[in-house]
Amino acid sequence: MITIESQIKEKGYLLADGATGTNLFDMGLESGYSPEFWNLEFPERVKANHENFIRAGSDIILTNSFGANKYRLALHDAENKVEDLNFEAARLAKESTDTFEKPVFIAGSIGPTGEILEPLGTLTKKDAQAAFKKQASALKDGGADLLWIETMSSEEEMEAALLGAKESSLPIICSYSFDTHGKSMMGL
Repeated sequence: MITIESQIKEKGYLLADGATGTNLFDMGLESGYSPEFWNLEFPERVKANHENFIRAGSDIILTNSFGANKYRLALHDAENKVEDLNFEAARLAKESTDTFEKPVFIAGSIGPTGEILEPLGTLTKKDAQAAFKKQASALKDGGADLLWIETMSSEEEMEAALLGAKESSLPIICSYSFDTHGKSMMGL
């Protein structure tokens, strides 16, 4: 069985895709509209984006699910679509890899909630963890090989995301977002 670990060992590195949002805007996504809705509305565009990345050499493609958590989707009155949008995001990515000979790994993209966790904000770590768990579970069910927790800016939210995602038993990659001064929005 080909694993991400065996491919890193064999190749020395793996290339991940990038600029999903930028590419979707080029395909017609309008500012302010949830890109994750395209998993159901324009699946052929989402798949084309993945396939373009694979043709360009990506070994890892990220699902179109960055903002598909309960709190981000609530901004669009779609908090009840977490499972559907994440499952479809992973399924579309997996379907996109089927036409290629080389191994391509599906990374379930998990972005921040957009909320501020206690004690500075009102979101509890427990509620954030539950939201991330729900997203991670749906990504796994849709076919994700690993989870990609990205652009976090607080330790509390990263911890909640890790604890929620950990229950999926998938490998996890994490990243923070830093400004030009080397600090996150929350001062890390």
